[in-house]
Amino acid sequence: MPNTLLTSTIVTREALRILHEKLSFIGTINHEYSKEYAMTGAKIGSSLKIRKPNRYTIRNGASMTPQDITETSETLTMATQKGIDLDFTSVDLTLSLDDFSKRIIQPAMAVLATNIEKDVFNVYKEVYNLVGSPGTTPSTLKVFLDARTKLNQFVAPKDNNRCVQIDSVAGGATIDTLKGLFHSSQQIEEQYREGMMGKTAGFNFYENDVVPVHTNLLQAGTPLVNGPNQTGASLITDGWTASTTIAQGTVFTLAAVYAVHPETRVAYPFLQQFVVTANATADGSGNATLSISPSITTSGAIQTVNASPAENAALTLVGSASTAYTQHLAYHRDAFAFVSADLEMPQNRDFSAREVYDGISMRIVKDYAISTDTFPCRVDVLYGYKCIRPELAVRIIG
Repeated sequence: MPNTLLTSTIVTREALRILHEKLSFIGTINHEYSKEYAMTGAKIGSSLKIRKPNRYTIRNGASMTPQDITETSETLTMATQKGIDLDFTSVDLTLSLDDFSKRIIQPAMAVLATNIEKDVFNVYKEVYNLVGSPGTTPSTLKVFLDARTKLNQFVAPKDNNRCVQIDSVAGGATIDTLKGLFHSSQQIEEQYREGMMGKTAGFNFYENDVVPVHTNLLQAGTPLVNGPNQTGASLITDGWTASTTIAQGTVFTLAAVYAVHPETRVAYPFLQQFVVTANATADGSGNATLSISPSITTSGAIQTVNASPAENAALTLVGSASTAYTQHLAYHRDAFAFVSADLEMPQNRDFSAREVYDGISMRIVKDYAISTDTFPCRVDVLYGYKCIRPELAVRIIG
């Protein structure tokens, strides 16, 4: 059967299909907000407010005590445009789709997918719950069950939307240890995803070599809480070595500050973990104000801890200073959101197309260089991402 001249729509659909298969992390998180961006080029603007579920307190007895409804939201910013630029000949366009895909599209989409996933994995910096031992590759069932327990304790839905992303080192060790426990599968919600390892311990496991690595900076000293009764999303501290920098994404606990059940507000028997949400540098006297998540809230519907930290309560940081740790992730789909918007289509181009598949919008535009008889072509994806419910995710440190 003779080859058919490949059209812009055929090429775009094939490119998007391959990209979709390779996005093993993005493909398992929430895409439902993408529909807010219309086909006319994301006319709602570059930011999208995402409402979080309301939380309430419970009344005891017959007397009614009305409570205000306080809605909270996260702002997702459409800020990143990534693309890849190709150059092919008129002969290339007469290849069969399989040959064209193998020679040109597949290598391009592999690079694009890897770099988009690397970006989106930065959501780990907003996740405060953490299990595992720093410096130890996770491989035993126990560490994944610890992650499962943490998700349960913070009321993550118990459904088929729980996933784990681990790198190849952890993947090899885990498969060897748990090979008798994995349920083989090549499908998740009827969509093939590259890197799918199987299912066990209530998680769909994926092997992904762009899982993030977090490096603790030169955090030194004996950090303490500076001032009693502190609440909110910042924490005044002292006791650091002068000019020490505390990295965004660093996890710590506070002495005698315990986590609470999100619905009953009963204290758990373990300390609440916090994450630093912006780099902070101590002054010459060792004082530093940390931006943190979750906020220290001691009462009400959004209570997070049993009590405020005491004056001079000790901060205990996870990991050693100036050391890098792999951050594998266990999460429910709704912990993170990925939004892709429709880029404007240029006019008067004979080869251009835009396609949307599973919340991912891709545009391909080709031009013609008469001097070389080649077709310079650009592939673009415009996207944003956000950790919208960090309590539904757990970092597994390696």
